[in-house]
Amino acid sequence: MSSPLIYELRKPKHVDPNKTYPALFVMHGIGSNEQNMLTLVEGLDEQFFIFSVRGHLTQPPGYAFFTIEGYGKPHREVFDEGIRKLTSFIDYVSEQYPIDSNHLYLLGFSQGAIVSMTLGLTLGNRIKGIIALSGYIPGFVKEEYEIKPVNDLSLFISHGDMDQVLPYEWGVANQEYFRDLGAQVTFKTYHEGHSVSLRNQQDFMEWIADSLKN
Repeated sequence: MSSPLIYELRKPKHVDPNKTYPALFVMHGIGSNEQNMLTLVEGLDEQFFIFSVRGHLTQPPGYAFFTIEGYGKPHREVFDEGIRKLTSFIDYVSEQYPIDSNHLYLLGFSQGAIVSMTLGLTLGNRIKGIIALSGYIPGFVKEEYEIKPVNDLSLFISHGDMDQVLPYEWGVANQEYFRDLGAQVTFKTYHEGHSVSLRNQQDFMEWIADSLKN
């Protein structure tokens, strides 16, 4: 079986053949690639198998997981296909690598955060934790997708209050939506635009380290 998506793998230097490891799936923003986000998670490969995933669509100068027909509105069919491919990729990795299925984490920025939160809703408690940096949940996902229980799901959601690409209010709405569904949510605001600050990175790295203890 071949991988449904191109990816970059980081893993512990010494893998114990008798152990399984938590997995972190990293999804980039539009026009970026699978290399771009790896600097944000440096050091986590001491504990995690990290799969940094390339979007399947060409979007110069890089790639994308879906295309957009309007502000905050992805093309539905393209988006659906992207979510199917990412779900198949998670299934593929879980079969091919020594992954602890109880410790699956998703991390995404912008478009990557959008697909991460959507996967959290469609896979539900199969996912242990999500780090969603500056994203939103498409309306059709909330209204038409089959939403799985998320009462065991934890999220770190962050947004810049000066975000000029995706409004800060969308970040607030994300955390309210997941809280209403019963998920455990940490919501952080940063005085920045559409980016990931050093403080933001430090906070989510601390969050994921704490999550591993549970």
